[in-house]
Amino acid sequence: MIAYVAVGADDIALAKRFYAAFLPALGYTCDEGPEGLSYALPIAPGQPPAGPDFYVKPPYNGQHATAGNGSMTAFEASHQQQVRDLHAAALAAGGTDEGAPGFRPAYGPRFYVCYLRDPQGNKIAIFSSNPNEPGRDD
Repeated sequence: MIAYVAVGADDIALAKRFYAAFLPALGYTCDEGPEGLSYALPIAPGQPPAGPDFYVKPPYNGQHATAGNGSMTAFEASHQQQVRDLHAAALAAGGTDEGAPGFRPAYGPRFYVCYLRDPQGNKIAIFSSNPNEPGRDD
């Protein structure tokens, strides 16, 4: 199980604007401290964490943050409209489009996805595989 994912950011305020545009809608809460942003899903009493935490931090070595070539973090939405809404919100909050919401021929018929870059250049996907919604071939 993945415990957490971390991405680097040189401008935490700009990163916060971007991630605050969609992570709360997916159930994440944010703790902000001098070390950066820590996003987590709520933990029900007596239950293990629901998913990996997501951290946005300045690099510990003091160098500039760089986006990982080939790295991507994907967040699951509950339905296709939420993917579209969160894609628009992330773009309005300083993200850049890497692939508009929709189905992709190379993926399963219910995998509805969009791709973005955060202000630092980290690649983000938001997807839905809701079996109760029309698929690519329906």
